Amino acid sequence: MQRYRVANMECGGCAKGVAAALREVDPSLVPEFDVPAREMRLAAALPPASILAALTAAGWQVEALGST
Repeated sequence: MQRYRVANMECGGCAKGVAAALREVDPSLVPEFDVPAREMRLAAALPPASILAALTAAGWQVEALGST
């Protein structure tokens, strides 16, 4: 699982926006969110750079935290 911190994800609506941005890249992606911690986990074959680029382009402040 890839882990990311989304600094400006503050609520469930934000999480839906992040998920929508990810579906633009790959419709099969299903992220798991910990909104209070502002973290997301994602099982994806895409490289983290692709995820970061897509979310940044959509206005999200995101950083990769590594894999679990």
